[in-house]
Amino acid sequence: MTGGAHQDVPVRDAATVIIVRDAARAPKVLMGQRGKGAIFMPNKFVFPGGAVDAEDGRVALGTPLDTVCRKRLTLHATDASPEALAVAAIREVWEETGHRFAVTDTDGQGGAWSGFGGAPSASALRFFFRAVTPPGRPRRFDARFFLAPAEALADDPDALPQASDELSHLTWVPLSEVRALDTAFVTELVLAELSRHLPSLDAPERVPFVRADSLSSDVIWL
Repeated sequence: MTGGAHQDVPVRDAATVIIVRDAARAPKVLMGQRGKGAIFMPNKFVFPGGAVDAEDGRVALGTPLDTVCRKRLTLHATDASPEALAVAAIREVWEETGHRFAVTDTDGQGGAWSGFGGAPSASALRFFFRAVTPPGRPRRFDARFFLAPAEALADDPDALPQASDELSHLTWVPLSEVRALDTAFVTELVLAELSRHLPSLDAPERVPFVRADSLSSDVIWL
């Protein structure tokens, strides 16, 4: 739906993680399918991610963001700090997939969230892409996409849990087969950028920022 009732929907900060395994040989990305009843992107295959919560800004990182990535995240800044964005990304991955980017807890306190078992670790995250949902949608997000290797997960990448309430059909999708899935346009843009960037999982030289502040989209580089 475009225009009308959805024009004044506020834009929320959000964070997403593109987790890649076998980057040098046969790259795969972790994706799941949103429910058909979801308000935002129903039925679409997406990377794990979601909106930044107010509490994310109060959670301490166990390991910091890469310096270059943190600096880029401060450009065209919004209310969410770089650290809050990283925490949100890590929390969403855990909530939707059961996987953790974590520094293992050794004091028995349970970590940042109940059952997380440690502090969120941002050292493997690389700021890779940014996009604002176009006007006219029922939900709008200013999404920062982080790139991370599966090797940085604290758990076995093959130990995929039961589907969460938000994502089903959670699986490692070969990059060569992603185009056969039902994905959103922004996901296609991210995947095209990823294909150019691999096999490197380092921070890119420039981060594309797709700004959809109006009905036309502009790309700037961070």
